[in-house]
Amino acid sequence: MPKIHESPPKYEQIADHFRTRILSGELKTGDEITSQRALMAEWDVARPTAAKALTTLSNEGYVEMRRGSGTFVTGYKLGNTGERPGPAGSTDLAFAPDASIEFLFAETVAGPEHVLHELGQPAEASVVHRKVLVKNKDTTPAQLLTSWFPAELLEKAPMLLEAELTPDAVNDYLSDAVGRKITRSRDKVNARLATESEREELGLDNPSAVLEHRLTVFDSKRNALLLNEAVYPPDAWRLEQEHPIRSR
Repeated sequence: MPKIHESPPKYEQIADHFRTRILSGELKTGDEITSQRALMAEWDVARPTAAKALTTLSNEGYVEMRRGSGTFVTGYKLGNTGERPGPAGSTDLAFAPDASIEFLFAETVAGPEHVLHELGQPAEASVVHRKVLVKNKDTTPAQLLTSWFPAELLEKAPMLLEAELTPDAVNDYLSDAVGRKITRSRDKVNARLATESEREELGLDNPSAVLEHRLTVFDSKRNALLLNEAVYPPDAWRLEQEHPIRSR
């Protein structure tokens, strides 16, 4: 019988057990996983706990619950929680083919409160702070990208402080250097007024609204490896998608 610990919550321990098996490839798309009744017996938990574990996996996109049939591993997708399970491709940065990237700086600093919270670091911990400016073909600013990393990663990933490490190569470098596979991410999007430094770097008037996209990237044990904060000026399209519409 699997062993239940005092924390995190029992349903989350059960869900994490199946996340790990899915991400490792032990359970593949289409495989049926343990039923609610079997979970109750195998893990010695009550029905609500077993049900919440399966619902959590379903909301995150790992499984599909089919009424009357069972629960099956499904393809990865963006879950209702705003977290993306799946391979590092779902956390990769994308830039226009004709975009240029200007490296601004990389340094070790005392972590801001919100950064320490997102990275799961203790109060007053040090973090790596990287910033680049992405420009359109006509050299107008398209994106201001700030990246934060736990300073402890520098021991195995010293290039985090180097300009030669391009933003689109960070994920692969970090995963290879520290030996921790990137498996999930969490998105947050916020519209707000630009700060004084953002107005200067993006060439904006005062006041100007910007769109901020925060992306926190995690390893298989749910430890945060990095936080990206991308700030976009007005009239800069962040995402474009086409969707089929079913006519009546």
